[in-house]
Amino acid sequence: MKMAGLNAIQTYVAWNFHEPQPGQYEFTGDHDVEHFIQLAHELGLLVILRPGPYICAEWDMGGLPAWLLEKESIVLRSCDPDYLAAVDKWLGVLLPKMRPLLYQNGGPIITVQVENEYGSYYTCDYNYLRFLQKHFQYHLGEDVLLFTTDGVHERLLQCGALQGLYATVDFGAGVNITAAFLIQRKSEPKGPLVNSEFYTGWLDHWGQPHSTVKTEVVASSLHDILSRGASVNMYMFIGGTNFAYWNGANTPYQAQPTSYDYDAPLSEAGDLSEKYFAVRDVIQQFEKVPEGPIPPSTPKFAYGRVGLKKLKTVEEALNLLCPSGPVKSVYPLTFIQVKQYFGFVLYRTTLPQDCSDPTPLSSPFNGVHDRAYVSVDGVPHGVLERDIVITLNITGKAGATLDLLVENMGRVNYGSFINDFKGLISNLTLASKILTDWEIFPLDMEDAVCNHLGTWDGHDSGCAHSASDYTLPAFYVANFSIPSGIPDLPQDTFIQFSGWTKGQVWINGFNLGRYWPARGPQMTLFVPQHILVTSAPNTIIVLELERAPCGRGGPELCTVEFVDRPVIGAVKTHSHVPADQHQDSWLDRV
Repeated sequence: MKMAGLNAIQTYVAWNFHEPQPGQYEFTGDHDVEHFIQLAHELGLLVILRPGPYICAEWDMGGLPAWLLEKESIVLRSCDPDYLAAVDKWLGVLLPKMRPLLYQNGGPIITVQVENEYGSYYTCDYNYLRFLQKHFQYHLGEDVLLFTTDGVHERLLQCGALQGLYATVDFGAGVNITAAFLIQRKSEPKGPLVNSEFYTGWLDHWGQPHSTVKTEVVASSLHDILSRGASVNMYMFIGGTNFAYWNGANTPYQAQPTSYDYDAPLSEAGDLSEKYFAVRDVIQQFEKVPEGPIPPSTPKFAYGRVGLKKLKTVEEALNLLCPSGPVKSVYPLTFIQVKQYFGFVLYRTTLPQDCSDPTPLSSPFNGVHDRAYVSVDGVPHGVLERDIVITLNITGKAGATLDLLVENMGRVNYGSFINDFKGLISNLTLASKILTDWEIFPLDMEDAVCNHLGTWDGHDSGCAHSASDYTLPAFYVANFSIPSGIPDLPQDTFIQFSGWTKGQVWINGFNLGRYWPARGPQMTLFVPQHILVTSAPNTIIVLELERAPCGRGGPELCTVEFVDRPVIGAVKTHSHVPADQHQDSWLDRV
């Protein structure tokens, strides 16, 4: 980044990443934001801090902790007293850590953003912004430079800007730059022109082509911005990864994939691109860029194919996944109600009647958030999916066990519906009759993966006969060794799931994220070298939710392959945001 002529980095702080449970704070290891900022300082880069409390960022719930939803009626991003109390505690922990890192205190932080694109949110609560302004100044000092960011519409700055907070705008390549900065000038007649988010690419959703923005369009718009003497932050300059369950979603419900490559100048793996050099060429027309060689892309290694063996189905592993046993309830409870914020919950009841003929199992109020893998007495029947499949025909005898493994695919991160409850959020019906008497199993996947699953002896547990195209959700495991005698190993790699359908993958206990080659566009997951080892075998655990390549008793093997190039999918090129995007989701942002 520095070699491209950039002099500052802009970074979010995700509240839910650092306070996963109320009062439980994490600031070490991957959560060490202070070290990250100090590292930027050591490299001679300034820092623009974006601590929210809401950040959007295509991150689960826009960075807000899911536990806020324990008060079901809470009005997020407003003066709701319970919301403000939680924000007050959080800022009281985070901001004192940031104060020594401010520029005026010898650190690299030159300015701090308050909230994020608040004008796009329905509450339009000026007292909330004043509350944040007061608390930021209390913890950081009266002399801290605070700013806001909003899209280039007058109505957005009407609710997103506040006197005393410097108003900036965000927009992508191909936008009318003169008109965009005129919008900022109406709020800020004097001071620098600032595009706080200049979109160098765009985000992806499962089931849609990979988004790109043409290099020449980005370079041309960047030149136009800099020729006006404006300041600009390129969002994103380097792509990223939504490891584990951290991806967000938009409405109508569309979850974002694990990769956040974003078609950025530096890829998800930090690799150089044509766009990087084009951006650098533009910048050096206005600023001197550092001399010397540009660090090359990191080496990648294709470790090859690895065969996996089946361990157990989720149902067979319930004693490990939920050792405390189920929560019992007449009607279904949400993830929040059973203190499960991410991942999976198994809902179980019995069929109250004979269903010898196919009988509709329905979620009449679209209450499956987000996908439910349905089985009856161990026979898979298919998937219920939010907004897409709300009815599924099932068969079984009265008293048969009905299981729904429900997956949280990521909470909405933008717009009016970020209070996104997960699980079965309304009743299910069987032949129009409400199902009752549920056993609800919150599943601790991380503990099972780290402490139990990798030590099991693999076997094919089989499943009851099913005429469907689905197999029961099940775990698969493999170990592979990296030669210790080869220099510079381990190296970054990418894992590919040819023949698999949809699931989650862990390597050495690290949750890489979701794979879904059946829907795309992402076909490989980035595997950073630091999670691999040469001193011992590496353990891969895969949770396949729908259908494994070896799950039907055929000759196919359950293999994954480590390759040295990413496969993100088909390319869709546009100059900014696709025209078919939902107005509450993204149009206000460009």
